[in-house]
Amino acid sequence: MRLKYDREQILKVIDAVVKKTMTMDMPWEWPCGVAYYGVCRAYEETENKEYLDGLIKWVDEYIDLGLPPWTVNTCAMGHSMLSLYEATGDEKYMDIAKSKINYLRNDALRFGDKVLQHTVSVNNDFPEQAWCDTLFMAAYFMLRMGRKLNDEELIQDALNQYYWHIQYLQDKSTGFFYHGYNNITKDHMSGFFWGRANGWAAYTMAMAKQYINYLYPMFMEIDCSLRDQLAGLKLVQSEKGLWHTIVDDRESYEEVSASCGIAAAMIINDNPLHTKYVQKSLEGILDNITEDGRVLNVSGGTAVMRDRDGYRNVPKTWIQGWGQGLVLAFLVNVLKCKEDK
Repeated sequence: MRLKYDREQILKVIDAVVKKTMTMDMPWEWPCGVAYYGVCRAYEETENKEYLDGLIKWVDEYIDLGLPPWTVNTCAMGHSMLSLYEATGDEKYMDIAKSKINYLRNDALRFGDKVLQHTVSVNNDFPEQAWCDTLFMAAYFMLRMGRKLNDEELIQDALNQYYWHIQYLQDKSTGFFYHGYNNITKDHMSGFFWGRANGWAAYTMAMAKQYINYLYPMFMEIDCSLRDQLAGLKLVQSEKGLWHTIVDDRESYEEVSASCGIAAAMIINDNPLHTKYVQKSLEGILDNITEDGRVLNVSGGTAVMRDRDGYRNVPKTWIQGWGQGLVLAFLVNVLKCKEDK
């Protein structure tokens, strides 16, 4: 894929976003899990040791303060633990990553065919519910760890999560993903195609394809699911190159974190027919990043809302860790594209 962009400009924006992200006071939870995943990707691409040193300082301080109980969502920090281990060789980071895997394997709530239940606390928050968020917070992390540890059982567990989340959440007629699925009532609750859910699904499926190949039967399942999703999503891209917080509702606001996940997936999936959509999204996303590295128009934390107005009215005023992290993931993938000057 060839894109028109200024490499030095992108590097400058990445630097501003990383530095702003490292000033945020985020506890050890999923917002920093996504944010610092992006910082790790930025370090891996740029080799700017300042990014690595800042993250090590934050993580080591938190280890000294004491880590929280694990949930599916707190396992999002496992991405950074794996990346820090790969960058430093320090076993303490791998030990934390392994403890998260142990939790997911043995203690996390599951339902049906061993599907991870979405949890945000140590309580049974959403009985027998599957949310797209889990694909990033847990399934993709499990796949990375399975590949790192050469643990075929863990890889298969991760792929099982992808399989059932696709079955439960993807609408076959549009390719879009619903926000959540309730296995007790056998429905999608309010039944909206939430933007960031589609971002989680698209990005993690695109990344999953980097860790497995066609010898895994699930490769084609993921490949076809992503193919159909992106084919549908390109049709609902806004004039500004973004996607709406309800992807098929043009009256809902344009949301930047969802747009980053979707556009990054298009780059990773490398279908030349998507180049013009990525180019358009690059312009729209850059327009939503301030000089001091704040990513704008990112919706706040969002439950499965009761109705359309619930999604339309989720605040998008404040800087959010997931917005920072997904922008970095997107921009890093832009840098991997050949410049079309």
